[in-house]
Amino acid sequence: MEAKHVMGEDKGRVMLYALSTCVWCRKTKDLLKTMNVSFDYTDVDLLNAKERDEAMEEIRKWNPLCSFPSLIINNNCVVGYDEKKIRELLTI
Repeated sequence: MEAKHVMGEDKGRVMLYALSTCVWCRKTKDLLKTMNVSFDYTDVDLLNAKERDEAMEEIRKWNPLCSFPSLIINNNCVVGYDEKKIRELLTI
């Protein structure tokens, strides 16, 4: 499973598991871009079956409910769109 990369300021490991049709996932991507944060993301619904299973297995480690968006910031998981928590975790 290959993630897409968005260039920006390096704030550590920032990985977003999203759905291409999810408004909250889109808002999370937009927030990270607005904050000029370098991040990787995968739109899980656009993956083939094998890649989707791999992605869901990875998400389950961080978010047992496997809900979207699931944003991993330096070994912390933000589930859903939580702008305050995202900003706190990215303020280094």
